[in-house]
Amino acid sequence: QVQLAESGGGSVQAGGSLRLSCVSNAFTYFSSNCMGWFRQAPGKEREGVALIYRVSGSTAYADSVKGRFSISRDDARYTVDLQMNSLQPEDTAMYYCATDRYVPCRMVSTNEANYWGQGTQVTVSS
Repeated sequence: QVQLAESGGGSVQAGGSLRLSCVSNAFTYFSSNCMGWFRQAPGKEREGVALIYRVSGSTAYADSVKGRFSISRDDARYTVDLQMNSLQPEDTAMYYCATDRYVPCRMVSTNEANYWGQGTQVTVSS
């Protein structure tokens, strides 16, 4: 059973924007403490990009995307979105959605989570 499904990836030129969306089901969504996005480029380790706490709405971002990316959640649609602006070639990667039920949120400092999506590719050309 698919818990998380991402959409919105694609190819853009540097300076462009994309919006990624991750949809889950009610159980997965409301059992989550935190939700977020990771990315993995070829030959590199998976890294956290942004996360949001389901109840408080507090957010955190990797330094490399601060000021350019914005994460949001929608309790009615069970979604977590990532708005990506001013995209650069170094943002090229497979982007994964994840949710974690643990308290404290493991995604703050690790790549651990309860559920993962299949990933959506983002390619930025110069």
